[in-house]
Amino acid sequence: MLEKYIYKNNQKMRLGYTTGSCAAGAVKAALQMLLTGKPVPYVELTTPKGIRLNLEVLDINIQYSENTVSCAVKKDAGDDPDVTDGLKIYASVCKTEKAGIRIDGGEGVGRVTREGLEQSVGSAAINSVPRAMIQEGVEEVCRRFGYEGGISVIISIPEGRELAKKTFNPRLGIEGGLSVLGTSGIVEPMSEAALIETIRMEIRMQNTQDHKYLVLAPGNYGLDFLKEYNPKLLEHCVKYSNFLGEALDAAAEYGFQGVLIAGHIGKLVKLAGGIMNTHSRNADARMEILTSHAAVLGAGQDTAAALMDCVTTDEALDILKDAGLLKGVMNRLMERMEFYVSHRSGGAFSCGVITFSLKHGILGKSEHAEEILRLL
Repeated sequence: MLEKYIYKNNQKMRLGYTTGSCAAGAVKAALQMLLTGKPVPYVELTTPKGIRLNLEVLDINIQYSENTVSCAVKKDAGDDPDVTDGLKIYASVCKTEKAGIRIDGGEGVGRVTREGLEQSVGSAAINSVPRAMIQEGVEEVCRRFGYEGGISVIISIPEGRELAKKTFNPRLGIEGGLSVLGTSGIVEPMSEAALIETIRMEIRMQNTQDHKYLVLAPGNYGLDFLKEYNPKLLEHCVKYSNFLGEALDAAAEYGFQGVLIAGHIGKLVKLAGGIMNTHSRNADARMEILTSHAAVLGAGQDTAAALMDCVTTDEALDILKDAGLLKGVMNRLMERMEFYVSHRSGGAFSCGVITFSLKHGILGKSEHAEEILRLL
């Protein structure tokens, strides 16, 4: 168990480690056992975040006749609620005649079936950072023990197929199991109550600076957009993560005269359906919203079916553009976004929305967005 903690609003919360760290640790242990013939009860791993882990190695299975060793590391999500907490992540390694390192997924690891995801179609859903961690671990162990031949790595999660049904993987085009994830190697738990209180505090701070108009952005894409669009807007900006409803409540409570919301269409399209908590585990409906508005504007059955089958909003935008519907759909979406945001605020202030995509640039501004921009 990782005995490292963070404090959020006076709450002590224990860190955990990702499925990617588990996979990389299991691979290092299995390979060391393969090359030395000696059991490895614990394996050390340095995560991309710089935190060193000492991981217990479980379920060791050595088959010297086949030059194969497998073992597992148990996932520890710390104090973060996570469907994968307690799962055993298995790695099987074997020597190959062909040089190089081959990394693939086995039982319970999903496989990519659609374009637009991080890995190519047909690949195991092992994301780039875990792949790099596994690659680096294999290279390190091979150097240490002077092995120069090829290595095959298979990552498995025996319970992954069933647990994946509780995730959005099937909808995203990842079939047959879970994804092996993690960008830092460490799980940092986040209390929703603590995060919301942090957002409220930042909005309150904007109010104490006598700012009458507030800018809200869901994340880094929105902040990067504002920096490029008009850096001065960042002085009025608070990042609200997925909690737009609570951020609007706070803006009303602290007496702001206007709020501008700026964000990527992948998040903000949900506002057109009245969704005020945009985390994917609470609601998706991106394609349903885009498809319904396209249908109102005359999209045919084939176009509607293609939109519903999209994985990413950029993919859907391309379809709308090719069908000559992009401008019309965006006009409708901006109207609905502003309607629902104004409804949530109870008319306490003027609301405006501006949305964009990295591929298409600015996609739309709602009716009151320009007015709030001018006042800002």
